[in-house]
Amino acid sequence: MADGAQTGASRRDVIQLVAGGGGLVLGFALAGKGEAAQSAPAKLNTYVTVRPDGWVEVVSKNPEVGQGVKTSMPMIIAEEMDADWNKVRTLQAVSDPVLFGRQFAGGSLSIPLHWDELRRVGATARALLIAAAAKSWGVEPSACTTEPGRVIHKASGRSADYGSLAAAAGGLTAPDPQTLKLKEPADYRIVGRFTPQVDTPAIVSGKPLFGIDVVLPGMLFATFEKAPVFGAGVESADLDAARAMKGVRKAFLVEGSGSLEALAPGVAVVADSWWRALKAREKLNTRWKASEASQMSSRRFEEMAAGSARSAAGKVVRHDGDVDAALKSASKTIEAEYAYPYISHANLEPQNCTARLQNGKMEIWAPTQNPEPGRQLVAKTLGLKPEDITVHIIRAGGGFGRRLSNEYMVEAAWIAREAGAPVKLIWTREDDMRHGFYRPAGWHRFKGGLDAQGRIIAWEDHFITPGSRDGQPGRSAAMAATEFPARFTPNFRYNLSVLPISVPTGPLRAPGSNAISFAVQGFIDELAHAAGADPVDFRLKLLGDFGLVGTPGRDGYDAARMRGVLKKVAEVSGWGRTKMAPRQGQGVAFHFSHMGYFAQVAQVRVAEDGQIKVEKVWVAGDVGRQIVNPSGAIQQVQGSVLDGLSGALGQEITLENGAVVQGNFDSYRLMRINEAPPVDVHFVLSDNPPTGLGEPALPPAPPALCNAIFAATGKRIRRLPVDPALLAVG
Repeated sequence: MADGAQTGASRRDVIQLVAGGGGLVLGFALAGKGEAAQSAPAKLNTYVTVRPDGWVEVVSKNPEVGQGVKTSMPMIIAEEMDADWNKVRTLQAVSDPVLFGRQFAGGSLSIPLHWDELRRVGATARALLIAAAAKSWGVEPSACTTEPGRVIHKASGRSADYGSLAAAAGGLTAPDPQTLKLKEPADYRIVGRFTPQVDTPAIVSGKPLFGIDVVLPGMLFATFEKAPVFGAGVESADLDAARAMKGVRKAFLVEGSGSLEALAPGVAVVADSWWRALKAREKLNTRWKASEASQMSSRRFEEMAAGSARSAAGKVVRHDGDVDAALKSASKTIEAEYAYPYISHANLEPQNCTARLQNGKMEIWAPTQNPEPGRQLVAKTLGLKPEDITVHIIRAGGGFGRRLSNEYMVEAAWIAREAGAPVKLIWTREDDMRHGFYRPAGWHRFKGGLDAQGRIIAWEDHFITPGSRDGQPGRSAAMAATEFPARFTPNFRYNLSVLPISVPTGPLRAPGSNAISFAVQGFIDELAHAAGADPVDFRLKLLGDFGLVGTPGRDGYDAARMRGVLKKVAEVSGWGRTKMAPRQGQGVAFHFSHMGYFAQVAQVRVAEDGQIKVEKVWVAGDVGRQIVNPSGAIQQVQGSVLDGLSGALGQEITLENGAVVQGNFDSYRLMRINEAPPVDVHFVLSDNPPTGLGEPALPPAPPALCNAIFAATGKRIRRLPVDPALLAVG
C-alpha cells in the first residue's frame, strides 16, 4: 500500500509551468535516458502516465471520502485527453502541495476549483501525443485528430495508439495549456456519461481499501483513552495492570498539547493486536482531573438559550428597513421558536491512522479530508520539519467534515514515536462519538409580518448559537448576514447572541446550512399557511422577479435559478395535483448553499401512534451547465437527502455532567435501509460553471420533511429530532 500511494513525480524531474492569469500549475516530466525506451511508461505531466500497452494512469489529487472525486476528476482529464475510459486506471495522489497545490475534500469545491484546470491537463496530454504522432509521420499536428486512445491522420489513413506514442510524447516540450482548444460538450464521450465509481469492485468484495485496512511490516496496534469531559487531564492510571496483559508492548500517559484539535491528554496502550490493546485499556481504571467543563449539560444549554431569548435582543448583524414599524402595521404577525441539537458525524469507519517513524522521517497513512494541515499539525506538535513528514491519502469510510480535523493523525504519530514501531491507531465507536467536533446546536426566535395581500413585509430572527466568552460563534456555528430571506424582504433584522458553551464543534456536511435551513424554511412555511397561500406559490412570490442578488459566488443568490428548481420539483412531484389520504402530506423547501440551488418535496404518512414513514422525496437541483458523472451525482443527492432525513428523525448528542451521553448506534440512531424512501433526482441545467454536489442537496431535506408532517397532521415541528409522541392521535 505504501508503494501504491506514491503517485506523484519527484521534484527533481518536474518543470512547473504556470499559465498566466488562471493559476494553473502543471508539472511536465522530462524524459530520462531510460524513459525513451518503448518498454517504459511515459509521464506526460504530473497527472497522466501512458504505458506502452496503451493503459493510461490518471492521478486524482483530492481525498476520496465517498463523494466520487476519484472517478469524476480523472474523467475530466481523460475526456480532454480523448483517452479510452476502458483503459484508464485512476490512482490516489500522495499529499504533495508542491506538485498538486491544496488537496482537500470539503466545501463541495473539487469540481468548481478544478474543472478548467483538469480539462487543460487532459488537453495538454492529448497535444503531446498528437505532436509525437505528427513528428513521426512528418505532418503538421493540425492535420491530426484523435479517437479514444488513438491519434488519427485522416488524409493518409494512418493511426497510432497512445501506448506506441507515449515515450516520444514524454520527451517533447509541452505547449502553453491556455493556448489549447478544449472540447465542446456535444463532443464529450466520457463526461456526462453514467460511470461506475472506480473503487466499487473493491468495496463490494471487501478488499482492503480504507484507512482501517492499512497494514505495515512489524506494525503494532494502539488505542487512546481520553477523558469523558472534554480536555480534562489524567489524574492517574494503572499502567502496570495494562502492561501485564498478554500482547501489550507499551502503556503510557500523554500530557497533551492543550488543544483538542491537536493532542488531548490521555492514556495510550500499544499491543500486538487491537483487541488486546482494547482489553488492556479496560484495566487502566483511569482517574481524570477535575474540569470546569463538568458543569456542562444539555439542560443547562436550553436554560441559557431561553434566558438569552427572554432577556436580550442580541447584537444586530443586519437591519434593513424598519422592522418594528412593519410588524406594527402588519395585517398578521407570527412568532415561533425553533431549535436543533448537536449531532455527530457518525462516520461508519471510526477515526484511525497508521504512522511510522524511521531515521527521523515520519510517514503517515490517513483517511483525512485535509492532509496538508494535518502534516503541519503533526510537525508542530512533535517538533518535526514538515518536509520530513509524508502523508499518504487513504480512502475514508465517510468524512462529512469530521476528517477536516486531524487530531487522530497527531495521536498516531505521537504514539508511534513513543512506541518505537509502526503503529495503527483505531478509535472505538464510543471514542468516535464522544470525542467529535459536532454540528453546533442552535436556537432561532422568529417574528414575521404579512400585509393584506399575504406578502412578507417584516422578518426578524434572533439567532442564539454556541461560541466563546468573547462573543465569537464557534466553528460552523455562525450564520451569514445574507442568509435567505435577507435581501428579499424590505424589512429584515438578524440579531445574534452567543452562548459561552465549550463543546467542540466543526463542519458537518453543508455546515450551518444543514440546520439553519430547517428553521428558516419551517418559518417560511408557517407564514405561507398564515397567509392562506399555497407553500410553493408563496415561495415563488417571495423570490419575486429578482435575478442575481449580490455578487457571483457564495454571497450571490440567483433567484431565477431557485425559481427554476422550485418549479421543477413542483412539476415532478405532482404538487397540488396529488390527492392525499388522511394523515398523509407533502412538504416543500429550498435552499442555496455551496453554490448549488436545490428544492425538494417530501411525502410522508404519519401513523396514529406518531410513527413517520417517508414515502418519497423529489429533488430538483441546479449545479451549472455540466454534470460530470450522472451516476455519482445522483448518488450524492440521494445520500444527502437520506443523511438529512436521518439526522432530523433520530440524531441528537446530549451532555450530562460535561460528558456526551450517546456512545453507539443503539443510542444514536441512523436511518435503516428499510426506512430509506425512494429519492427521485432531477437536474436543471443552467448556463453557469459546474459546481459541487457533496453538500447542497442536504439542507432542504429536514424542512421538507417537517413541512410534510405539518401537512399530514396539522402539528408543526419546531425542534429536532422529531418526537413521534407529539404526533400521536389523542
